[in-house]
Amino acid sequence: MSAAASSTISVATTNPLKSLSLSSRSPLPSASSISFPSRNPRRLVLVSCTTGDGSKPTILVAEKLGDAGVKLLEDFANVDCSYNMTPEELNTKISLCDALIVRSGTKVGREVFESSRGRLKVVGRAGVGIDNVDLRAATEFGCLVVNAPTANTIAAAEHGIALLAAMARNVAQADASVKAGEWKRNKYVGVSLVGKTLAVLGFGKVGTEVARRAKGLGMRVIAHDPYAPADRAHAIGVELVGFGEALATADFISLHMPLTPATSKILNDETFAKMKKGVRIVNVARGGVIDEDALVRALDAGIVAQAALDVFTKEPPAKDSPLVQHERVTVTPHLGASTMEAQEGVAIEIAEAVVGALNGELAATAVNAPMVSAEVLTELKPYVVLAEKLGRLAVQLVAGGSGVKNVKVSYTSARATDDLDTRLLRAMITKGIIEPISDVYVNLVNADFTAKQRGLRLSEERVVLDGSPENPLETITVKLGNVESKFVSSLSESGEVKVEGKVKDGVPHLTKVGSFEVDVPLEGSIILCRQVDQPGMIGTVGSILGESNVNVNFMSVGRIAPRKQAIMAIGVDDQPSKETLKKIGEIPAVEEFVFLKL
Repeated sequence: MSAAASSTISVATTNPLKSLSLSSRSPLPSASSISFPSRNPRRLVLVSCTTGDGSKPTILVAEKLGDAGVKLLEDFANVDCSYNMTPEELNTKISLCDALIVRSGTKVGREVFESSRGRLKVVGRAGVGIDNVDLRAATEFGCLVVNAPTANTIAAAEHGIALLAAMARNVAQADASVKAGEWKRNKYVGVSLVGKTLAVLGFGKVGTEVARRAKGLGMRVIAHDPYAPADRAHAIGVELVGFGEALATADFISLHMPLTPATSKILNDETFAKMKKGVRIVNVARGGVIDEDALVRALDAGIVAQAALDVFTKEPPAKDSPLVQHERVTVTPHLGASTMEAQEGVAIEIAEAVVGALNGELAATAVNAPMVSAEVLTELKPYVVLAEKLGRLAVQLVAGGSGVKNVKVSYTSARATDDLDTRLLRAMITKGIIEPISDVYVNLVNADFTAKQRGLRLSEERVVLDGSPENPLETITVKLGNVESKFVSSLSESGEVKVEGKVKDGVPHLTKVGSFEVDVPLEGSIILCRQVDQPGMIGTVGSILGESNVNVNFMSVGRIAPRKQAIMAIGVDDQPSKETLKKIGEIPAVEEFVFLKL
């Protein structure tokens, strides 16, 4: 949304108490030229990819995607399936695309985001791992990254178990031997799985499913994962242990961790030396978590009896790789997700995530946004909308030239402070504050980065209330400090621009402006009037709006005391003309007013 689309208008009269003027910092655009955020209070707006002429967005699919996923994309957008592109070709094409879908073979580095010139809004990774995407650069450039973490979970777990059993019984080596005309039964004697200890390193979705299946094979399963909940492990009979204990006690090790700076080459000469002699290793996660040269040395030294690998540091690995050619190593070409069911499932999952993101919805699979569970996301949705709209209201109340630097946000809730995740709310308040006074588009992904760039300091406080914690929040209050206000009544007793709101029946409401209590749904736009509290004011203002064919959807009046000062909050579906606003300002009892666009 452009800055012009969030212009505010204020009107002055001859009354010396009326300090506002008809001018605004930019001309008021016509209603047809304005892009409005969704009026659906349950919709979370993140990115916007509708073009000015209403044409479809363009999605570039850089690696093979299942037909069902492609069909879903084609129903929504222009789809360009261009496989096996060079980095130069990708960088050239990306400036014409709103979204990019890749698997593990395409590197999406900083140069891709730079080449997009700001057009790229979503990168979809068809699979779990996102180490081929530069998340830091994506966040900096305001690009949402989503993945498909669930569709291939079972396929990857099944492949891990298949490699585990094949390695234990020398299936691949025996197969090659028989096909070569040999019959060496004594050479390929294997080991049993029953009673052996399997250490699952990385107890996420895939690791959990591998553990379930290993338990069914009669194995004792232990797991190491600093973030795994103990109750989930105990529920399936798995013991969580430290990293050192897992290495020292395991007969088999199955890797299911992401590739991060902390896990890169986590299995190396030092860690191999701590393992039980004769250990067997399976890796269907990421090749980079193993130091491949160190694994060859451990195999040659007899520390590692066998390895079964589906992934490698460089894919495909060199044909003469000592690891690939090692007699006691079983290899497959990254087949973890390669079942017909998983391929279609991943294609559909990533297509739905990308289309949803382009439609302005936050997927629970976003990997460079605050991560919350789907349940929490559903519960917080109307409060997220409230947070953004309060930010937009607050910043429009600031007089031109008053730079917004200090923001204080207060949340009141009957829930304990550790039972309320406010990251989404904080990000959307930042979005609401920055967008109307900036030419940069702010979304959930780059909100914190953009705020830091612009010197915006946001602090949060949580106030615990007595009562039932049925709702996550009672109120959200946004205060802007050290600013001048174009609507004096919006200032708190401490001199801050202050707005407060709550969610009623799923709809965000404005409940307080400055020290005045109001009650108006945050839909459409709002006119705030400070006036002398006297009979006929609602009718007078309503008549002026009605004569101009401006529909009023709600009206609320908050006052200090009868016949004293009051604030009238008027929700309108349409944008009043300058002449209509001027007439409201000329009402003798109106002391100041402001028009605010949501």
